[in-house]
Amino acid sequence: MLEIKKYKFWFCPCTQDLYGDEVLEHVHAHAVEVAAALNADPAIPYEIVVKPNLLNDDTITALFNEANVTDDCAGIITWAHTFSPAKNYIHGLLDLHKPLCQFATQYNEEIPYDTIDMDFMNENQAAHGEREFGHIFARLRKNRKVVFGYWKDPEVVAELGAWMRTAVAIVESKNIRVARFADTMRNVSVTDGDKVEAHVKFGWTVDAWPVNDLTPYIDAVTDAEKSALADEYYDTYELILDGRDPQEFREHVEVQAAQEIGIERFLVEHNYNAFSDHFGDLGDMKELPSLAIQRLMEKGYGFGPEGDWKTPAMVRLMKIMTSGIEGARGCGLCEDYTYNLVPGKEGILESHMSEVDPSFADGKISIRATPLSMGDREDPARLIFTGKTGPAIATSLIDLGDRFRLIINEVDAKKVEKPMPMLPTGTVFWTPRPSLKVGSTAWMYAGGAHHTAVSFDLSTQQMVDWADEMGIESVVIDADTNLRTFKRDLQLADMVYGR
Repeated sequence: MLEIKKYKFWFCPCTQDLYGDEVLEHVHAHAVEVAAALNADPAIPYEIVVKPNLLNDDTITALFNEANVTDDCAGIITWAHTFSPAKNYIHGLLDLHKPLCQFATQYNEEIPYDTIDMDFMNENQAAHGEREFGHIFARLRKNRKVVFGYWKDPEVVAELGAWMRTAVAIVESKNIRVARFADTMRNVSVTDGDKVEAHVKFGWTVDAWPVNDLTPYIDAVTDAEKSALADEYYDTYELILDGRDPQEFREHVEVQAAQEIGIERFLVEHNYNAFSDHFGDLGDMKELPSLAIQRLMEKGYGFGPEGDWKTPAMVRLMKIMTSGIEGARGCGLCEDYTYNLVPGKEGILESHMSEVDPSFADGKISIRATPLSMGDREDPARLIFTGKTGPAIATSLIDLGDRFRLIINEVDAKKVEKPMPMLPTGTVFWTPRPSLKVGSTAWMYAGGAHHTAVSFDLSTQQMVDWADEMGIESVVIDADTNLRTFKRDLQLADMVYGR
């Protein structure tokens, strides 16, 4: 698996020296207690480190600039324990390049009615301080995440933990590197886009490579190496020979084993964590990489077909965001293929020619080697399965020429009515919210692509938070979507985000 750095978040109590040293000691002690409780909660995915009280312009600016250059700091979590004058934060916020969460919490859950006095009021002014803090963000037009509520409330802690995953993805975004083996599919528009602007907005590096710069890595895989990996496949998955000679079937499987090893060696050597290919330009490869790509996605690599470079970057982003989630249900590439329009059974069959991520699988996974007309090569071995059920999100990042738009559709995955024994691909079946008709219509109005980056583990809000931090438009299609309102919102977005 591709590993994610062990990031930390800096917990910064916001206060001032107006109330004396004893109050400052209490503020810091409370911050230490809150951080310890959060770090002990499984909903918090990364370590929270308490920093000294933020008292004035100098200390704030120095700490925020230190955060900028500290590689393992993924973001700042502030807490206005007392009143904290917002002008002190102007220079620091203008300099800050890491994500920031305004944790609007309070040390005490309940007002101490019998003992409350002005000393208590001065020391516990979150309701005052957070509003002052919030104002300066609005004045500076500076993005941040606000998490409000009591620090022991499980829902509040879960919201903070979810933002931390998004923050890591924001920081890691600049490390996403996509290798494009061949160009995009001819005459297809939605899979292409402005790679320079993607580098500016998201930090992504997108490089083109001739396919035959890759094939020597595949050809260099030894017989022993590909045989050993094929043995692993045979131990891990069921086999569906379809009457093929077992030795001939094994040869197709070993082609994919060599491709998995060779492609990964190329990616590691050239420092890429996502890639795309195109069935129309396979160079000297014997088969379209299929099982090989499925396995690489499961390891954490992003992938997109037909030269689509935005989807592999988004898949990689989701892999980053879901890293370390216990019992994660999967994220990867899907493609809208065909509808079921029977009333009461509506949905979209999601698949691809051969590259659906096996992290989606529910139940057994099998290997089949079946003909594929596209690519004009030998029959590729592929992993066959049916997908999980339950809520998920499907996302599409599109280039509208003057801006990027992230479209997020909440969907409900379910089982198909009957087996599909003739279909040699992995599949997921879902109904978009609020319905197939409204969800699909809204998707088309928004300009969504047929390739999607899908997750069973991430929330709509996490993806909206990512888009907000990147300064791009996000569009949500969910149970509350009304087409008339949705179209109006798209028109308003043209005024806000368009040039």
